[in-house]
Amino acid sequence: MADEIFDLIVLGAGPGGYVGAIRAAQLGMKVAVVESRPTLGGVCLNEGCIPSKALLDSSEHFALARDKFDMHGIEIPAPKLNLAKMMERKEGVVSDLTGGIAFLFKKNKVTWIKGRGKLLGAGGDGLQQVEVTGKNAGVVKGKNVLLATGGKVAQVPGITVDNDVIIDNVGALSIDKVPEHLMIIGAGYIGLELGSVWLRLGSKVTVVEMLPKMLPKTDADTTQALQRSLKKQGMTFNMGTTVGGIEVSGGKATVKLVKNDKEKEVVCDKVLMSIGRKPNTDGLGLEELGVEMGERGTIKVDDNYATNVPGIYAIGDLIPGPMLAHKASEEAVVFVERLVGKNSEVHYGTIPGVCYTWPEVASVGKTEQQLQEEGTPVKVGKFNFVGNGRARAMAETEGFVKIIAHAENGQVLGVHIFGPRASDMIAEAVAVMSYGGTAHDIGAMFHGHPTLSEAVKEAALDVDGAAVHC
Repeated sequence: MADEIFDLIVLGAGPGGYVGAIRAAQLGMKVAVVESRPTLGGVCLNEGCIPSKALLDSSEHFALARDKFDMHGIEIPAPKLNLAKMMERKEGVVSDLTGGIAFLFKKNKVTWIKGRGKLLGAGGDGLQQVEVTGKNAGVVKGKNVLLATGGKVAQVPGITVDNDVIIDNVGALSIDKVPEHLMIIGAGYIGLELGSVWLRLGSKVTVVEMLPKMLPKTDADTTQALQRSLKKQGMTFNMGTTVGGIEVSGGKATVKLVKNDKEKEVVCDKVLMSIGRKPNTDGLGLEELGVEMGERGTIKVDDNYATNVPGIYAIGDLIPGPMLAHKASEEAVVFVERLVGKNSEVHYGTIPGVCYTWPEVASVGKTEQQLQEEGTPVKVGKFNFVGNGRARAMAETEGFVKIIAHAENGQVLGVHIFGPRASDMIAEAVAVMSYGGTAHDIGAMFHGHPTLSEAVKEAALDVDGAAVHC
């Protein structure tokens, strides 16, 4: 390893790091990835996006069998939960996907250096040096270094996560017994998704959020509808409420909640701390090299993802913008393609966001509130799934599609979906917006019948008052 010189050294093998490494190898670069985990894929594949979606799907099937099979004429005894088997399936999904990345590394001749990397800066030969501690300890040299170490859970001062009673998202994915009462601190994507898992499996779930609105950057109509739906499912919300302290005793937590100067104590079995994430820059050697930092612990980069230190680049959760896996992956691809002279670009205005509750929430572009604050004249079209034939056939009629277009030229500025399979349907909106398309363009496009996507067409038609089925 000491004698090898790489074109690119990537620190971190999450959705940004591994995608960038593979794309760089495809473009002819000699690539090494420094990753300390025993498996590739980073937080997303190992303890985030993938395992949580596996549990969401499994818990959804359980809830369907318990609550909705009868309406379809399927009469079965009450389903029995085998939580251990559900967790085993989750681990199998993770193992298959992380193993798949290892296969892609071998296929593309990407070198995996097992250990933790720290920047040492350029040596006398002008090459970047990375000190590796761990299994493959030593110093790795390369022409460029890409920092892709992702994010980590934000901690609340004075509250210690023990992943027994007070847990984080990792702990919430590995509970061995359904909690009688789960309290979630933070009404963001992660909290609502994991809360949905345990709610379906039988927990009482209480959500505590210091802000008056959950998912604060999401369209107000959408979040209001989601909160109503989750309340109907049994989730309890304490909005505009802060945590004054948590005491753990006898395997339970007593949480002090504060709202409008009034306090109350709630006893629960587990508390999930889910107040957000922050850049994972610990131990990278940034301060020693003089890498310029931005707000909230982010790294400052230019349009080519270069830091102020020549040869050092950063992407994903380490730089400003939404902390999303697909953002990191796109930035990684654009970074390596620009490195070889290609004219690539990330379309930041069309990054979709998804909350995998049921029904799901998916959004792209700006909200109606943002556009009003900007003074942009808009027209809004809306179509409820209750009028969609496929949704009726599925018995999934809750929700709507909302399309916001410029009032003068019809260009689509934002699409917000609350409903079944919103996560899949948002892709059409991303495509149309990427090419500057209009609501008329969507309305004029064929949509297979009967499909949920027809709701997108109808909402687009409604922008100009031309919807047929509402």
